[in-house]
Amino acid sequence: MTTRPSRLVLLGHPVHHSRSPLFQNAALRACGVPIGYEALDVAPAKLESCLAALVAERAAGNVTIPHKERVASLCAHRTPVAERAGAVNVFWVDDRGALAGDNTDVGGFEAMVRALLGQSPRDLRVALLGAGGAAAAVLTAVERWPGCAVTIWNRGAARAHRMAERHPAVEGIARTAAAAARGARLVVNATPVGLHDDALPLPLDALAPGAAVADLVYRPGETAWVRGARANGHPAADGRAMLVEQGALAFERWLGIPAPREVMRRALAGA
Repeated sequence: MTTRPSRLVLLGHPVHHSRSPLFQNAALRACGVPIGYEALDVAPAKLESCLAALVAERAAGNVTIPHKERVASLCAHRTPVAERAGAVNVFWVDDRGALAGDNTDVGGFEAMVRALLGQSPRDLRVALLGAGGAAAAVLTAVERWPGCAVTIWNRGAARAHRMAERHPAVEGIARTAAAAARGARLVVNATPVGLHDDALPLPLDALAPGAAVADLVYRPGETAWVRGARANGHPAADGRAMLVEQGALAFERWLGIPAPREVMRRALAGA
């Protein structure tokens, strides 16, 4: 981007739980950028009119559940990564006044998994729970990892089949979450299960011995699934590392300056 946005927003429904404003505003203050970042709860029926108003004022921002795929379809221009994922979590107005989008969830997820495994991922059987915008970012990342294959489970099988058609890393669609996890070395929760309570996206006894657990959901004190998996000897992490890294990449996309990642981490930890 060459023109600084007038404001920064997060579009989702709901968004009251999001910690993005905390660490993005901390980063903006640390860098002396005189604009703010705010969460906007936008119902699906009002998404297009909201985006039109934001484009008119040259705003930029993030996109979260349930709008990532819809915003991708509304962008006049998408980066190759966003095009591949079919989902957008970062938007801005380009120099021609058109809506443009990127997907920094892909880079955020890769950073999360490298930290979880202690190395760059390769030769993994991956179980993916979910088939929405976050799952699309996961698949876009995994298909760049050597020797990796994915089995998907989603509550709605039709959506899982559509995603499998787009991503050759998918080798199968399971009928249950437990079947997807069978033999997997990395199990990824890309559903909202566990966001608001201690529900588990997958029973702990369905995890293969030593399997790593990556929960894209984050909550204060971690999710029950992450806590339980770690107590049972599994490497496990919630979505905080991914959240910070995708936010840092978005910050750099909007403003063209390095993101203060340590400031962002401290702000999120303090929350």
